[in-house]
Amino acid sequence: MAGRLNVATLPRAFYDRDGRSLAPELLNKLLVHDDPEAGRLAVRIVEVEAYAGAEDAGSHAYRGPTPRTETMFGAPGHLYVYFTYGMHWCANVVAGPRGKASAVLLRGGDPVDGIDAMRDRRPAAKRDRDLCSGPARLAQALGITGAFDGSDLVRGPLRILDDGVAPPVHPEVSTRIGLRTGRGHEHPWRWFVTGDPNVSRARPSQG
Repeated sequence: MAGRLNVATLPRAFYDRDGRSLAPELLNKLLVHDDPEAGRLAVRIVEVEAYAGAEDAGSHAYRGPTPRTETMFGAPGHLYVYFTYGMHWCANVVAGPRGKASAVLLRGGDPVDGIDAMRDRRPAAKRDRDLCSGPARLAQALGITGAFDGSDLVRGPLRILDDGVAPPVHPEVSTRIGLRTGRGHEHPWRWFVTGDPNVSRARPSQG
């Protein structure tokens, strides 16, 4: 990443669209955390899932705003972070417009910068491809916790950058992972970079 020119933070307008439109455009962008303890950490986003609020039984926002989901109803370009299974944090990009919950779950990333710090945070990872291959792993490797819920991706220490690597013209598409029948399992709203070893290994929902 250090050798690339014209690296730019994505502007807020980039996020001001439905998450299903935003999600595939996030592929190959850089998620960067300027961590005061670990230094710069960066991953190239290789796997995402879209969630569509009131239209989507798989979304946390399906039944309307709650204290937990307030961030999803706010301005686009912020981070929605939630706790799952009583042990893991997961990070989502809030899409627009304000008041209509839509988000993109960051499911997998290719480690680019700060890999030694990621290894320290994920000692169970036997290979670098295991550092960020899954939403909980990605959040742990980058030091993303609930303290970052609502963090501004345009101005904060966590940002998404465009370094000139275009999203794939024809990304792989599948149904989302881990959703039950009747909970939006049928929607083909997961996109990932074909053949990338950092894509999570979980099977898509089959219904």
